[in-house]
Amino acid sequence: MFLPQSQAAFRTLRKATPRVRLFFINKNAYSTQVEYKPIRSVLVANRGEIAIRVFRACTELGIKSVAVYSEQDKMHMHRQKADESYMVGKGLPPVEAYLNIPEIIRVCKENDIDAVHPGYGFLSERSDFAQAVIDAGLRFIGPSPKVVQNMGDKVAARIAAIEAGVPIVPGTDGPVTTKEEALAFCQKHGLPVIFKAAYGGGGRGMRVVRKMEEVEESFQRASSEAKAAFGNGAMFIEKFIERPRHIEVQLLGDKAGNVVHLYERDCSVQRRHQKVVEIAPAPRLPIEIRDKMTEAAVRLARHVGYENAGTVEFLCDESGNFYFIEVNARLQVEHTVTEEITGIDLVQSQIRIAEGMTLNELGLTQEKILPRGYAIQCRVTTEDPANDFQPNTGRLEVFRSGEGMGIRLDSASTYAGAIISPYYDSLLVKVISHASDLQSSASKMNRALREFRIRGVKTNIPFLLNVLENQKFLHGVLDTYFIDEHPQLFKFSTTQNRAQKLLNYLGEVLVNGPQTPLATSLKPAEVTPHVPTVPLVTAPPQGLRDIIVQQGPEAFAKEVRSRKNLMLMDTTFRDAHQSLLATRVRTHDLLKISPYVAHKFNNLYSLENWGGATFDVALRFLHECPWERLEEMRKRIPNIPFQMLLRGANAVGYTSYPDNVVYKFCELAVQTGMDIFRVFDSLNYLPNLIIGMEAAGKAGGVVEAAISYTGDVSDPKRTKYDLKYYTNLADELVKAGTHVLCIKDMAGLLKPESARLLITAIRDKHPDLPIHVHTHDTSGAGVASMLACAQAGADVVDVAVDSMSGMTSQPSMGAVVASLQGTPLDTQLSLNDVSEYSAYWEQTRTLYGPFECTTTMRSGNADVYLNEIPGGQYTNLQFQAFSLGLGDFFEDVKKAYREANFLLGDIIKVTPSSKVVGDLAQFMVQNHLTSEQVLERAEELSFPKSVLEYLQGYIGIPYGGFPEPLRSRVLKDMPRIEGRPGAKMEPLDFDKLKAELKESHSNITDRDVVSAALYPQVTNEYLHYREQYGPVDKLDTRIFLSGPKVGEEFEVTLERGKTLSMKALAMAADLKANGNREVFFELNGQLRSVHIPDKEAMKEIRVHPKANKTLKSEVGAPMPGDVIDIRVNVGDKVEKGHPLVVLSAMKMEMVVQSPISGVVKKLEITKGMKLEGDDLIMVIE
Repeated sequence: MFLPQSQAAFRTLRKATPRVRLFFINKNAYSTQVEYKPIRSVLVANRGEIAIRVFRACTELGIKSVAVYSEQDKMHMHRQKADESYMVGKGLPPVEAYLNIPEIIRVCKENDIDAVHPGYGFLSERSDFAQAVIDAGLRFIGPSPKVVQNMGDKVAARIAAIEAGVPIVPGTDGPVTTKEEALAFCQKHGLPVIFKAAYGGGGRGMRVVRKMEEVEESFQRASSEAKAAFGNGAMFIEKFIERPRHIEVQLLGDKAGNVVHLYERDCSVQRRHQKVVEIAPAPRLPIEIRDKMTEAAVRLARHVGYENAGTVEFLCDESGNFYFIEVNARLQVEHTVTEEITGIDLVQSQIRIAEGMTLNELGLTQEKILPRGYAIQCRVTTEDPANDFQPNTGRLEVFRSGEGMGIRLDSASTYAGAIISPYYDSLLVKVISHASDLQSSASKMNRALREFRIRGVKTNIPFLLNVLENQKFLHGVLDTYFIDEHPQLFKFSTTQNRAQKLLNYLGEVLVNGPQTPLATSLKPAEVTPHVPTVPLVTAPPQGLRDIIVQQGPEAFAKEVRSRKNLMLMDTTFRDAHQSLLATRVRTHDLLKISPYVAHKFNNLYSLENWGGATFDVALRFLHECPWERLEEMRKRIPNIPFQMLLRGANAVGYTSYPDNVVYKFCELAVQTGMDIFRVFDSLNYLPNLIIGMEAAGKAGGVVEAAISYTGDVSDPKRTKYDLKYYTNLADELVKAGTHVLCIKDMAGLLKPESARLLITAIRDKHPDLPIHVHTHDTSGAGVASMLACAQAGADVVDVAVDSMSGMTSQPSMGAVVASLQGTPLDTQLSLNDVSEYSAYWEQTRTLYGPFECTTTMRSGNADVYLNEIPGGQYTNLQFQAFSLGLGDFFEDVKKAYREANFLLGDIIKVTPSSKVVGDLAQFMVQNHLTSEQVLERAEELSFPKSVLEYLQGYIGIPYGGFPEPLRSRVLKDMPRIEGRPGAKMEPLDFDKLKAELKESHSNITDRDVVSAALYPQVTNEYLHYREQYGPVDKLDTRIFLSGPKVGEEFEVTLERGKTLSMKALAMAADLKANGNREVFFELNGQLRSVHIPDKEAMKEIRVHPKANKTLKSEVGAPMPGDVIDIRVNVGDKVEKGHPLVVLSAMKMEMVVQSPISGVVKKLEITKGMKLEGDDLIMVIE
């Protein structure tokens, strides 16, 4: 569109002697003598993307570009894009630096600058700046100072519009400065009206008023805002046009009085009077209205003697009437869409007009300017649309833009590592699309925005995408109410940002060490377990689950009982690793072997793979969702029944819950893929058991009621739990409707002879009932006992694959399979398949070296018949003892466990009752107490919280009742619960809980709600962790536990078809000033870095005082742990036994009670503080 056909020709023209032309023009304000004088250098008195936009135009024209920058912008991209750059406003606040007219003029004079371009914002509409530029002998690339002044004054602009015959909205003749004047206008002209700042724009100081009683307050608020923004609180008042479109016309005028329009833009998509999306040309605008509007704009420009680029803004109502709003005597943010549809470079045109070229010489006559297609501009800002568009600042960790045909980007600091400061506008990048029609342009924009990857700060891209997909927008049905009337625009799907979150996690591990507590000094092995292959294109063979799904639980039970061979349940996926590896096996490794299990072990009775301790450990230590584990296993193993451990009324928790929580849990478990519920109660307390059975049955699951076994039915001296006790309990469970009966031998106490006696007795009474026996191989007699059970009439026994069997786990699968080959009880499993399965777990087990039970336990131990420690608790208790500093005293802990059991009444020991016994045992060893001393000093000791709750009755009533006088001495006047704990609890309000979770977390599901109902604090911490670090469950186990080695390359598969390639490059040796350490990675071939706070380096050196054990007034920590609750304040009166503080270590919580009566004189702790044993907690006087 430009007259010169080449850069060479233009540069020749630039060097020519200045020419003088005479024009005879009758219009006021235009010079009759136009001088052409080339511009050799341009200083842009601005920053950011508009500065770069002007620099690019200068470079294309062969003109030197010069930048100014504030002290805070010394690293900003616009400084680097210019040929020269100079600091202005040193020592001034960031914005004031760019408003410092004398300094900007000084830079121009000192560096031989020819012209100044103001950009937009800052000084662009200051007539005094334009005048200062001209007075300094420079050229101002924009309208004359007089025009800038008159058009910036809304009153003067309104008068000019009236004189030019341009329609205006009824309004005040001049600025209004008092609320009384405002009220008088409103009473005279009626409502609604709009208050607008008389000396500024951009939506600041703007209010719409529809009620007379709101006039005064709205005026004061608008005036105050205008004064803060523009230095003058004067307001202009206009009649408010309902449902208008905001349409503006782009103009170019030269010094010879020629004015052309470049068609219009629709800026109706606004939020709080701020433009969000702009379109050119305005869609669905009748041609006759467009022509009238553009003609009026040109007429006004000629009337005021307008030159250079500018915009006339109009409101257009539903009837096609349009009204003048204002003139923007500068380039606008949205000039880009006009450039796209006309092909005219507005900035280059501005410069050439400032040089003295006419529109005719530039080839810019009206008939040659034609619109082509539609262009859309989206302003991508660093604002959080989910938080009322609050500006977001920080470091751009990742920046990847959308590009391609029909997409233009105008930006500045858009690169990884850029700092988004709070000092300036939140605009990050302008994205402009251009296509033949509106829908195609919107489609290109949508695609481009979806290609963007911006991490480190929030952006408004989710909001922009919603706008672009709105049907009214796509059809051009727009007005200024568009955003307000479409609340769905504010419903966002949260970006996952998984890769960057994982880098943050890996950086955290590399800087601060493992993010899940490691129990030993052993490292995860550097091995990639071999996964035996199966034909994944072929569906696995049918299994017993098909019967459950097609015919229901009763048919399933009947089928199990009808089979003559012994059936097996494989515990490798749950109880085996709970027993051997502290429940730490991750979903990642379970899923790898799942297809093999589905294809090779379809004859299994079930796969025990969920519930029990795996639920909270997944959340608490593995930072993964147990529900997702269940769901993903079910996808890979559709044919084998899944079995879970349900702690009766305790669900998968350690305390009692409202009944509706247990019911909801079971319902959700079945929906997610669970089949069989092995329901037990830690005290064999029937009311608790039956609640669990009813909940599982109502959910549609197979009810397998379990009798927890302790004692020895073959020993006539053990009379509390004799054969009659167990057969009577079995009768009650059958009466309650169990589909399958389970004997849960959680400590491995069931000797072969005891097994024969027990199973025979139950089988004789219930010949049609399937019997399932669960045991642990702690003593080494597990295989013999299970074979005895099978021969006595049991239908199912538990085993674990060989490499995950023995010791505190279950008996060996291979041993049982081999022992029964060729007999009527043949399991019909292949030893070769078992061997391959075992080989995978043998390698995988080495990844969990830090949790390996063989670190401290070299073999099985028959002393389990004495201490009766459950297998699933044994290793956890061992690691817990190590964490409490009792590792060298574990033999003492085992002996204390036996004593604690009898102190508590010789109870059934399985979670959570086993935890009560374990906590008391460790408490006794930690404080060097015998059982006699515990009984003697019961009134003054600070017992573990679990012991107190057990004695209060929170987990039910033990067989034979509570131990006395221990209970009375410990509890004193503490409340007691009679009967089933959950019976008196109010139903949980799930909707309320969900709403509370949504206040703190995004994407809350029903699964999260149920998890939070069971484990409020643990779930809350997990959700925070997930939001901070993403899907850490997708990392290989060694990488998850101890992080990658520097230089190590590895892959992370997020989902099918999406794999990340990662490489750890380096960790900075020096700390940042804020204590952060920079860690460098390569992600999919691109350099990334994360900043991680170095917790060790940031620690303040402080030695916590220890309690003097000889002084009862000093209360010390009875164990190492975290302070999770402080129940008293300084000055509080306390009685002996009053709860003071709650400590937590691992899963054990303890209430520290006051050893004496008195007044709290001094507190030495804060919530969240980590304490060592004997650290001083408080002083009581």
